Amino acid sequence: MNLTEQNELEAYVARFVRQERFAPLGAVGGAKLRASRALICGCGALGTMIAERLARAGVGTLRIVDRDWVEVSNLPRQTLFTEQDAILGRPKAIAAADALMAIDSHLSIEPHVADLTCDNISELAEGCDVMVDGTDNFETRFLLNDYSLSKDIPWVHGGCLGSSGQVMTIVPGVTACFRCLVRDLPARDTMETCDSAGVLGPAIGVIACWQAAEALKILSGNVEQVSQDLMVIDTWNTSCRMISMASLKAASRNCPACQLRQFPFLEGALRTETVVLCGKNAVQVRSASAAISGDFSALAIRLAHSGKVTNNGFFLRLILPEHVLTVFRDGRAVVEGTTDPLEAKNLLSKTLGG
Repeated sequence: MNLTEQNELEAYVARFVRQERFAPLGAVGGAKLRASRALICGCGALGTMIAERLARAGVGTLRIVDRDWVEVSNLPRQTLFTEQDAILGRPKAIAAADALMAIDSHLSIEPHVADLTCDNISELAEGCDVMVDGTDNFETRFLLNDYSLSKDIPWVHGGCLGSSGQVMTIVPGVTACFRCLVRDLPARDTMETCDSAGVLGPAIGVIACWQAAEALKILSGNVEQVSQDLMVIDTWNTSCRMISMASLKAASRNCPACQLRQFPFLEGALRTETVVLCGKNAVQVRSASAAISGDFSALAIRLAHSGKVTNNGFFLRLILPEHVLTVFRDGRAVVEGTTDPLEAKNLLSKTLGG
């Protein structure tokens, strides 16, 4: 390193002086943060706040994976986005990456417009030191849990609904795992969603910041400081409960994941092809049609007779009288205007073929 590079590094490190005066972190912890990699799974309400806190803390590489695009209804909760992002319908991962680079141009931000699945998680999590949950569904969380245990990579779970939320850190071989807490996938019709219960912005901020703090402990080399409890906070009722996961782990001697080492979500034995998207009148179909994996330009020409077609390079959108179809290069499609998976699949088959 020459003198100019050394001076530039010293100037950059100086921005974190107040953070590093916190003794448990210090200069050593700060240096570890700058050399670390974090995978942020989902870049919606939780994910944008998590990404911003980790970026401002100087985490060197942030790999952001999100399958969605920005809408006006996201703006009250999703802190990295603007009205212009919503007007353009920009992919959330791309819009977030641009916002984070404006905060700290020294960081490495790796956006991926994709759905996190058993097919791509090994590639997307490669080299990461922690995975942080910004998702909105249990299937992806079970997948994260399987991958975490199989590869010995910690992950931080978070979820928020209404005015309350929860945080749980999973360190393989040390803490209870997510399936110690939730043994099997809950039936969709038994769960409240943000559509039915709503969600309060400050509650998201509290949960996301707690997740970021847990991730910073891991990335700075202070993994022994992570919470081994499940924390449940209600910002409206002003309550906080710490639920011991140590006793739950002891009682979960037959946990299929951390005890029996069964990873059906990672192996693809348990996966759904259709997902009703939270916060949208829409269904995602993971393997919509072989036609999607081809040339977007050719597909746009072929679909032009059916309705208005737009193509931004990340996805192609077809506007029909009662539905909007958005298709992605990874083979996914989102059908807006229905929550019926069968209707969505039939419409895609009719429109795209295959």
